[in-house]
Amino acid sequence: PKGTGRRSRPPREAAARPLPTPAGLPSLDLLTPEAPGTSDEADARLKAQIIEDTLEAFGIPARVAEWHRGPVVTQFGVEPGYIERTDREGNLRRYKVRVSKILSLTNDLALALAATQIRIEAPVPGRALVGIEVPNEHKAVVGLRGVLESETFGKMRAPLRIALGRGVSGEAVVADLASMPHLLLAGATGSGKSVCLNAIIASLLFFNTPEQLRLLLIDPKRVEMTKYNGIPHLLSPVVVDIEKVIVALRWVTREMDRRYALFAEVGARNIEAYNRIAGSKALEPMPMVVVVIDELADLMLVAPDDVERTICRLAQMARATGIHLVIATQRPSVDVVTGLIKANFPARVSFAVTSQVDSRVILDTPGAEKLLGRGDMLYMAPDSPQLQRIQGCFVSDKELEALAAYWRRQALESMMQADLPAPWEGMSLEEEDDPEDDLLEQATELVRKHGQASASFLQRQMRIGYPRAARLIDQLEERNIVGPAESGGRSRIVLVGPDDDAPAEDATDDVEAEDYEDYVEEEAEEA
Repeated sequence: PKGTGRRSRPPREAAARPLPTPAGLPSLDLLTPEAPGTSDEADARLKAQIIEDTLEAFGIPARVAEWHRGPVVTQFGVEPGYIERTDREGNLRRYKVRVSKILSLTNDLALALAATQIRIEAPVPGRALVGIEVPNEHKAVVGLRGVLESETFGKMRAPLRIALGRGVSGEAVVADLASMPHLLLAGATGSGKSVCLNAIIASLLFFNTPEQLRLLLIDPKRVEMTKYNGIPHLLSPVVVDIEKVIVALRWVTREMDRRYALFAEVGARNIEAYNRIAGSKALEPMPMVVVVIDELADLMLVAPDDVERTICRLAQMARATGIHLVIATQRPSVDVVTGLIKANFPARVSFAVTSQVDSRVILDTPGAEKLLGRGDMLYMAPDSPQLQRIQGCFVSDKELEALAAYWRRQALESMMQADLPAPWEGMSLEEEDDPEDDLLEQATELVRKHGQASASFLQRQMRIGYPRAARLIDQLEERNIVGPAESGGRSRIVLVGPDDDAPAEDATDDVEAEDYEDYVEEEAEEA
């Protein structure tokens, strides 16, 4: 019979013994134990038979070689068979079934299996099989504690290891945030982004003290991360004001530059080397910094240029300084997840999205539109272009509150100051314009000396781009150094002479009103 030779892996990886909790770190007993998974072999065998019969009905010989039951989907490994044909000479030849033929039957297989959505992975990475992922009738919840206690998580000794969830075979999937080194998440509303962010933050808080890790949490929605206020890991209370967000991100870039300057002083290449040197030279070690942004779209609507420039600079340079970004958005469009941002975030997670276009924006390939929601995700690792389907960890508000309460108690007992003012307190949005103040003074001297003012003139003289030159012209007009824009693209009138300290308000007093236009033309020709 066709069913012989099939094998099914265990539905869930055996949990390792809980690691001993280091002093000062919370116990995993704060989390609810994960319920054991169930395996319905009879249902899996029935679906395997339906898949084989459906493919055979369309003239595709194949057999289900194995299946792996995960918490939400079961992946059936289909081995394509051979088609026998007679050539012109009458010889019998065997041809392997093309994978594209199986891919074209996605809707027919979903109809036969009475499934809402099925996803075909062709081929399964490293296997000579085509994976057909069918949703389970009874879905299991993946608890955070089960992944944190797994053998896979225990073997990873990285300080910034995070729990992502369980794969289609029930195996725990973990990652090292430091090696990513930044993570981008996207998905439609209600697909599980905020739960995944909370699971990532909880993974970090369970295994890092405030001396090892500092967090900057940015939550424009004001409701997802405010529960962490008061824990000693925070650089400041959760940032919810958009204007303060931009200032906070600028502070992070300054902190990155400061750390690089300290590295240069001691001859270190990265934060690990610096902390080793700091231990021998009685210097203060540096903590790692993780910046978590819950909604990128809100920031891109308010200040797209500033946000994109700051995030890209951090993504390009901040890895060696121990600063890492975790950014989530529910609108993965090209004006939010720009090409520059995407290029600097090789590690990406996509939850269920509404269209294939959104899936291509975040993952550069379709597939996320067929996810089931509620934590079902596709994970693109930075070292592999292959997508991995994962059911994300679930952590409840009660568990998060217990974790935050533990760290608040620790802060009180050890006299940690958890409510210190933000390090960017006192900075303003205008401080970033300091470099342009020098350019403004230079532009002022140029237009006074030459008696003409236009964006193209400043471009040539100062060797700057057109946007900045046009902005300088507008600033000169605000200071009454040049006149308003003239029609026909002519140069503006310079209201201040080379030796004047104030705008020449009477520059046109001696010109009759009816001759003013002629005066303007003459000034433009002389310029």
